[in-house]
Amino acid sequence: MMEWLGLPLNASTHGAEVDQLILWMHWLMAVLFVGWGIFFAYTLVRFRKKRQAQAVYEGTKSHFSTYTEVGVVVVELFLLIVIAIPIWTRKVEAFPPDDQAFHVRVVAEQFAWNIHYPGADGVFGRTDWKLIDKETNAIGLDLTDQYAKDDITMINQLHIPVHTPVIVQLSSKDVIHSFSLNQMRVKQDAIPGIEIPIWFEATMPTPQGERWEIACAQLCGLGHYRMRGFFTVHEQAAYDAWMAEQVADQHPELAPEAAPADTTAVDSAATTQS
Repeated sequence: MMEWLGLPLNASTHGAEVDQLILWMHWLMAVLFVGWGIFFAYTLVRFRKKRQAQAVYEGTKSHFSTYTEVGVVVVELFLLIVIAIPIWTRKVEAFPPDDQAFHVRVVAEQFAWNIHYPGADGVFGRTDWKLIDKETNAIGLDLTDQYAKDDITMINQLHIPVHTPVIVQLSSKDVIHSFSLNQMRVKQDAIPGIEIPIWFEATMPTPQGERWEIACAQLCGLGHYRMRGFFTVHEQAAYDAWMAEQVADQHPELAPEAAPADTTAVDSAATTQS
């Protein structure tokens, strides 16, 4: 059924409930569309000129339209109170414990997504807007801060582990953007001056050869069409390997040093020869 609606792949723990809500809404819209279409066709036939040339000013005596409107309101209240609000309470407001979650910052700007990882210490380094340089320091990371020395930053590339709650601290440098991960069923506005936390949990890694898109779902300027990033969900071991590569690339001084060569065999051979 969900494929009929054209929904993207669901790879999130809360995605099934969101999809069910979308399905209910589509059924309601379908009933209204067909019902009003039938009513419109009926009025075209019933009140055509040949059938009744003279206008009638007494008004209708039927309460059918009132009952229909009440029925629509009841269904909408059902969708809101019984389905939507409980999903929001369980999956949006109920954040996982910090020590059990994966943390990452996403800073939007015209027209890119800046990704900030806290590094091995698990603490985000201090940022200062005065230090922002679009070419070398897009988020204004203060490299003199002790917690910033192992942080990892990149543009338009988000990597996360599977089966781990992910908390994203979302913000914007300029105008309102909208952070949208379709496969995670996540969409949240990024508002200047406010850091908004959102969370989700992936249930499957990104299929090999695929790239899932980070879209901006809010018109944010003339270059809105090219504000496009990608996110990848890894198995934990693959994520650890990817992060080790980033540390080696951005902080080679922190990468594990090569183990000293084993000289036992060499020394033994030299002793034998002597």
